[in-house]
Amino acid sequence: MHVKWGIVSTAHINRLFLAGAREADGVQILAVASRDRQRAEEYARENGIERAYGSYDALLADPDVEAIYISLPNSMHIDMTVRALEAGKHVLCEKPLSRRTEEVERAFDVAERHGRLLMEAFMYRHNPQTRRLTELVAEGAVGRVRIIRAAFGFVARDPANVRLSGALDGGALMDVGCYCVSGSRLIAGEPVRVMGEQALGGDGVDVAFAAVMRFADDITAHFDAGLALASRDLLEVVGDEGTLRLTDPWHCRRPGIDILRENADERIEIAPVNSYRLEAENLSAAIRGEAPLLLGRADAIGQARAIEALYAAAESGSAVTLAYP
Repeated sequence: MHVKWGIVSTAHINRLFLAGAREADGVQILAVASRDRQRAEEYARENGIERAYGSYDALLADPDVEAIYISLPNSMHIDMTVRALEAGKHVLCEKPLSRRTEEVERAFDVAERHGRLLMEAFMYRHNPQTRRLTELVAEGAVGRVRIIRAAFGFVARDPANVRLSGALDGGALMDVGCYCVSGSRLIAGEPVRVMGEQALGGDGVDVAFAAVMRFADDITAHFDAGLALASRDLLEVVGDEGTLRLTDPWHCRRPGIDILRENADERIEIAPVNSYRLEAENLSAAIRGEAPLLLGRADAIGQARAIEALYAAAESGSAVTLAYP
């Protein structure tokens, strides 16, 4: 039986989620909400969505809607997530859930109290390319991991872009750097010390962010992310016997992994698949009790803790050591 979904907002990123959801097994997009009812109705007609609501609360009150996809600006993620959970809905919230660890903990506390599922929407984590990467690391394809390198950037040219708004929790680290943090954590676990440098733009947000993260087992990750950088995407895992290189690690539109070794290089081809489809299927299957949730409380809290520490390091000009319970 299909899980019936509602979408909160008519944000541009919805086009990607909707395209994936239309391909997904067990997923039905039933409703959409906007603060402008006419906009919601137009959007519903354009996208073949059955129900349109002129307020988010009206959507949350629909008893047929089981799961909510939240694509609001970053600063609104936690408030809307909590409201949806308290209304009895399961939630897929666009990344990053928050830059504040306490807020993420609070949201998952609400989810657990109401018996609902909450997942942060890092769609690349659901892609077969990402799974194959972790398998290769576990198999020792490059020996002992020493260095992780990551990059994600583009130029946000429109001054009105929400990514450039401090009031909306914009910034390079929040928008694209969070992928670099997530990818590094996927390989190395949780960082024990971080350092960061930022260049400001927009209305005072970071438009370029560079960081070094230290992990256990002498693993170091460094990344750069930007909203004022030429377009680039990279994830490398460097060991003492070779390097795993992904040149499309986040969008996964042209998946494949290069294994670079001293004597011979190898290319692992991976068939493209829509990551948004896979994340919608995963949450829907988890709601029905048919599969485990890929990303839950521990990963989201670890992500927020790392981002919070990186901003603290950049603002203070000093390394920040992370303590774990």
